[in-house]
Amino acid sequence: MKLKGRPTLKEKKRYVFFKVHSSGDLDYRMVRDGVMNSLLNWLGDKDLALAKPRIIKNLWDQKGKQGVIRCSHRYVDDVKVSLGLVHQIGDSRVIIQTTRVSGTIKSGKRKNSPRNQLP
Repeated sequence: MKLKGRPTLKEKKRYVFFKVHSSGDLDYRMVRDGVMNSLLNWLGDKDLALAKPRIIKNLWDQKGKQGVIRCSHRYVDDVKVSLGLVHQIGDSRVIIQTTRVSGTIKSGKRKNSPRNQLP
């Protein structure tokens, strides 16, 4: 028999959608390492463990250079700040732009589609 936890004790998650602007090609591993290093420098070990950031691998778009980070709802602002602090990944200079924060992946994709963007 599986014990169920109380719903109030579950940690709420948020999904931060981001776009990487760079001149060169970037793969998932390079972006993951750059973002996680920036998160570690900004938050430190303790808050990084509490933020629980995860870059979702199967949602990384190599062609469009877009990705999704899952994190705790209490650390969304810190994750957005640390994304803005990334200036170089590998040998190429980059700018990471946060496009949307959502509670679910489905609604984030729907709201982040190109037809819903402002001109």
